[in-house]
This record gives sequence, C-alpha cells and structure tokens, in this order.
Amino acid sequence: MGELKLFGTSTSMFSIRVEWALKFKGIEYEYIGEDLTNKSPLLLKYNPVHKKIPVLLHNGKPIAESLVILEYIEETWKVNPLLPEDPYEKAKARFWAKFIDEKCFSSVRSILISHGEEQEKAVESALETLKILDEEIKGKKFFGGESIGYLDLVASCISHWLPVFGECSGVNLLSAERFPSLYAWSENFTKVDAIKEKLPPREQLVARLSARRKSQLAAAENK
Repeated sequence: MGELKLFGTSTSMFSIRVEWALKFKGIEYEYIGEDLTNKSPLLLKYNPVHKKIPVLLHNGKPIAESLVILEYIEETWKVNPLLPEDPYEKAKARFWAKFIDEKCFSSVRSILISHGEEQEKAVESALETLKILDEEIKGKKFFGGESIGYLDLVASCISHWLPVFGECSGVNLLSAERFPSLYAWSENFTKVDAIKEKLPPREQLVARLSARRKSQLAAAENK
C-alpha cells in the first residue's frame, strides 16, 4: 500500500467522506488535521491550485477534491467496493454525486450565508433539489440498495450537516413530512456504527457554521 496520509479537518463533510471510504475498505492511513485559518505549508504545497482540504497523499503523490479522491480509493483498493460494478449504475452514481455537490449543497450553503430575498431564492432551489433526491432514494434503504456505498458517503451533507445548517440559518429543510424517503435514509445512515464514529459533535458544527454565517453577512453589509 505504501505511505498514505490524509489532510483534513474534523468538521468538514468533504474530508470525513474520505475517512469513511478508507474505513470501509480497511485501509490504514495517517490523519493530519488542518487549521483552515492558518493552512500548513504542506497543504499549500500539495494543493496549490485550490489550497483546500481534503488532500490524500499516496506514496508522495497528492490527490485533491473529495470526489476525485473517492474514485482514486475505489480504483486503487478493490476490496469492499463502494461503486456498483455495472457500468450504467456506476455512471448514475457519479451523476448523482455531482448533482449533490454542485446543486444541492450549493443551494444549502447559499441559505446559510444569505438573508431576505436572496435567502428565499436559495431555499426554493434547495427544496427543489431535495425533492428530486427524495424521489431517487424512494423505496431504498441506501442509495446503493441495502448497504452503504459511494453515493451515501457523498450525500452525508444531507444527513448530519443539513439540520445544523437549518439551525444556524433559521430554515429547517429536512423533515419526515416534507421528504419522507430522504429523512428515512438519513436516519438509517447516521445509525451505522462506522458512520457515527466520525460524525463531528453537533455543538461544534453549530459554533463553526454560526460564526461563518455571521462573518459572511457582515461582509455583505460592508460592501
């Protein structure tokens, strides 16, 4: 296997999804925690383009961006596959992963850092994407079927993080009444022991995201 290191932060859904993938495959690695307010020279060296976590360092070679890292892990370590074997199902999983990161999470993040009319538009967009995902997961325990896979790890932003975004922004999006299938998936996902072990404490997330909202709104008012 060689040397394997992961640069991440304990509250980032993007680095935690990589940790889950490594855990499900039984891969040992060294975790290097990053302070994103004071990024280490190594992080800037290994991800000079985006200067973000997560970064996976395998035998001195850096891989950045969580979706790219997940696929690298899948292709490098074949044990306990996270992606479907069927090419069509695999392509679908990749499509929905991109949809979650680029459409769903983007809308939710906009809710956190906005207010008024701008926030109302972000809420409308987020509800639309969540409705689509609710239909996609309907009738299934997990996105891949009966066991957790690649797409479940990507969708983790909906399970543990979305309720915190709601608490900090005053907009609660996920409920059993509004999105019954997605809510049931979230409950199933967060009850799995391997998942629970890496979930950051809710109060820690609330503090971090509340501070971010306050900072972003203040910056917007000062423009």
